[in-house]
Amino acid sequence: MKTPTSAALKANAPKTTAKSRRGPSSMVYDTLIVGAGFAGLGTAIKLRENGVHKLAILERASEVGGTWRDNQYPGAACDIPSNLYSFSFAPNPNWSRSYSGSREILAYVKTLVSDFGLEPLIHFQQNVTSLELDEATGVWNLHTDNGEVWRGRAVVMASGPLANASLPKIEGIDSFKGKKMHSARWDHDYDFSGKRVAVVGTGASAIQIVPELVKKAAKLKVFQRTPPWVMPRPDFASSGLTRRLFAKMPITQKAVREALYWTHESMALAVIWDSPLSRVGERLGKAFLNAQVKDPWLRRQLQPDYTLGCKRILVSNDYYPALQQPNCELITWPIARICEDGIRTAEGIEHQFDCIVFATGFDVPKSGTPYPVKGIGGRVLAQEWSRGAKAYKSINISGYPNLFIMFGPNSGPGHNSALVYMEQQIGYAVKAIRHIVDGAPKLLDVKPEVQERHNVDLQRRLAKTNWNSGCKSWYLTDDGFNATMYPGFATQYAQQMGTLDLKAYREMRVQVSAVA
Repeated sequence: MKTPTSAALKANAPKTTAKSRRGPSSMVYDTLIVGAGFAGLGTAIKLRENGVHKLAILERASEVGGTWRDNQYPGAACDIPSNLYSFSFAPNPNWSRSYSGSREILAYVKTLVSDFGLEPLIHFQQNVTSLELDEATGVWNLHTDNGEVWRGRAVVMASGPLANASLPKIEGIDSFKGKKMHSARWDHDYDFSGKRVAVVGTGASAIQIVPELVKKAAKLKVFQRTPPWVMPRPDFASSGLTRRLFAKMPITQKAVREALYWTHESMALAVIWDSPLSRVGERLGKAFLNAQVKDPWLRRQLQPDYTLGCKRILVSNDYYPALQQPNCELITWPIARICEDGIRTAEGIEHQFDCIVFATGFDVPKSGTPYPVKGIGGRVLAQEWSRGAKAYKSINISGYPNLFIMFGPNSGPGHNSALVYMEQQIGYAVKAIRHIVDGAPKLLDVKPEVQERHNVDLQRRLAKTNWNSGCKSWYLTDDGFNATMYPGFATQYAQQMGTLDLKAYREMRVQVSAVA
C-alpha cells in the first residue's frame, strides 16, 4: 500500500529524540491530535501533505487502531465492503474478502502508520483528562493522566464515537459472581467450551458474536429487547486474480469503489426517509427472515415492528441459523435484574450462567464530552451539550476556537461508509488549520448565530427521517433529540464540507511572542 508521497512525508517529519518521546517539551505544536485510529492517522497524513508538520498524536492505548484495536471479539467484521471502508488515498489491493474481519482492518490501520511514516508523531499511553483554552496565548492546553501538559494552536479530537464501552444500567449487574465480558473488552483467554453463556443485546456486535459462541458453549441464551432488521451479506473471498489486477491497475479498484459508493448512496432513499423503497427493503428483510427461519413463533419474535432504518440495519448470513441451533435459545422477556448466578427476567424466571457477554455498544457522545473541555471565558462544553450535542458542520463549536471534532454531532451515516464522511471532515479540518497556522497565530471561532441557524436546519430535516419516526435507538437522546445522524446523502455531506467559509467565523489575532 505504498504511496508516492510516503518518502517525502518521512523526510519532512520532525526529528524526534528519545528525550522528546518521553513527554512534551515547552514547544507549541501546530496541531495536537487525540486518538490514533482512522480519523487521527488520516488527519495527520493530510496535514503533512499540506505542509503542516509540527504535529503530535496522543493515544491512550499502547498501539494504534481505535475501535478496530478494541473490537477483536470472535466474528468481528465490518458491515461495509472493504473497498469502500478504507481511505481513497490509501487503497489496499489485498483485501482477502469483500467484507474483511477486524484483524485485517487493524492490519490496514497499522500499514497506514508505516507507509506514511507516522511513527515519530505518535505518543502512546497518553490518556487525555482535560482540555482548556488559554485565551491570552490562543493555545490549547491538553492534560493527560500522567501529569503532562501538551500545548497546541489547534486540537483535533479524533477518538471517535465508539471509543468507550458501555455496560447497560441493569439492577444487580455488579452482583454476578460469574464471568462478565463486554464485546469491546474481550477476554481471549476465557474458554467458552461447555459453558452456560448469555449474550445481552442483538445489535451489530451480537449478531457476529452469537454464531461463533454457539459453536463452543454448552448452552447459549440471547436476550433480545428489540429485533433488528437483518439483511443478507454478499460476502465472498477475493481471488488472487482480483488482487493482482487491483495492484497492477489501480484504476480497476477505483472503479469498484465508485460502484460500491453509488450503490450505497442509492440505499439512502430506503433507509433515511420513509418511501416506497423502504417498503421494498422491508419486503426483502421479511423474505430473508422467512427463508432462514422456519418456525413461525421464532419468526414472529424476530420480526421488527418499526420502519426500516429507524434503527441500524444489520447484515448477516449466519445469525438466524445460529439462533436455531439446539443449544441456543432466544429470550424476549425483559431483563428484571442480574443476580449472583445469572439473569432474572420479568416473568420471574432466573436463568443461570457461567458467563454473561454484554454486546451493548458504546457511550456515544450525544450529550456531554469524554473529558472536560473549557473554551472562551471558561465555558464548559459538557454543560452546553447536556441537552444534546450541537456543532457547526459537525466539526466546530462556537466558543471553542481552533477545536475540531472528528465524527462530531450529526455526522453519522446511515447508509454509506463512515470513512467517506471522515475524509470530508479531514479535508475541512486541514483547510481550516492551514489558515490558522499560516502567518501570525489566530483563533478561528464559529459565530454563534451561524451555528444556531445550521442546527435549526438540521433538526428540521431530521424530523422527516426514519431515525426520528418513533423507535428508541442510540441515535437519540433520552428526550428524542437526534445529535448523531446526518439527514442526507453522502454527496450532500461532501458539498457541506467542501468549502471553508471564513465569513462564518470570528477571527481573533494573538501575539506571536505569547506562544513562542
